[in-house]
Amino acid sequence: MSLYMEEEGAVKLPFDVEETAELVIEASLEYEGCPYEAEINLLLTTNEDIREMNQMFRQIDKATDVLSFPLLEFGQPGDFAFTKEQEQDSFNPESGELMLGDIVISKEKVLAQAEAYGHSPLREYAFLIAHSMLHLFGYDHMDEDERIVMEQKQREILENIQILR
Repeated sequence: MSLYMEEEGAVKLPFDVEETAELVIEASLEYEGCPYEAEINLLLTTNEDIREMNQMFRQIDKATDVLSFPLLEFGQPGDFAFTKEQEQDSFNPESGELMLGDIVISKEKVLAQAEAYGHSPLREYAFLIAHSMLHLFGYDHMDEDERIVMEQKQREILENIQILR
């Protein structure tokens, strides 16, 4: 697995952000049974920068906690069988890794939501990565059934690595 990570802004989270991201991403890939080595981009940024991205890509003019930009379209969420037919577009020709997409997280939202929800910033950060990874695997939460599936998967991924509330 390759994680390409960039961090912007003065806010620092009180734990090793790269080590935690790698742990959650690996756990997510294993949980979903991804049969390939994967490549993920992660940007840790500010409320202002994520607000601008949210406006640009979703036409919502407010800061959000996480944005997910999947590079793949899954026929069924978490079904990696399609990638063999789309090999040229799905895999990095240099590394051979499956290119899943980009995750953008507001560090300020991590801290604020951890406090609001009564858990640690580490747990909030891990949750946002697990949530975003599921989006990169094709899951969504637009209706109640999808929301329930995603919540269960997020919970199980975090339980598997013992990052609990």
